[in-house]
Amino acid sequence: MTTETRPPCLRLGCLAILALFLSACSSAVEGPGGRIGKVKYYHLMPNYQPRSQDPAILFEREHHVYGAVTKEQIMDRFGHYYTVFWKADDRSEPVTVRFEYQQALSGLSKRVQEQIVDDIRRSNISKFQITGQEYQKSGRVVAWRVSVLRGKEELVSQQSALWN
Repeated sequence: MTTETRPPCLRLGCLAILALFLSACSSAVEGPGGRIGKVKYYHLMPNYQPRSQDPAILFEREHHVYGAVTKEQIMDRFGHYYTVFWKADDRSEPVTVRFEYQQALSGLSKRVQEQIVDDIRRSNISKFQITGQEYQKSGRVVAWRVSVLRGKEELVSQQSALWN
């Protein structure tokens, strides 16, 4: 039986290709002062009941509708829910998490929701929702952008494919 040794450059090349593929799978965005790990999105649509046997898919809808009793209360829960997982390198000063978005029926106007975070932890979560009258009047969200800011300095940002 013969043993074949691979040249070191072949091993190094394979490792480089593997690292490239693994980095392409990551959805995290690095900025000069922070990182956005993921933006989780859920659209609770009227007149749509998911048909699935998977309890996790059914739970998401029930979680957002929980506590709504009347038809009006349920209608106010319909809309878009965004959860942003982020980190800041310097946790000594407060930051602002800004969520900008455009809706289908509002033309080119951009709307903004902001949260000021004083107690910055190692890993942070910010939640935004476009529901109720705003969703019923202006329709679904077609593009969004989330930024973590300290004063006027942008630490990190991530946007949807349709954001311009």
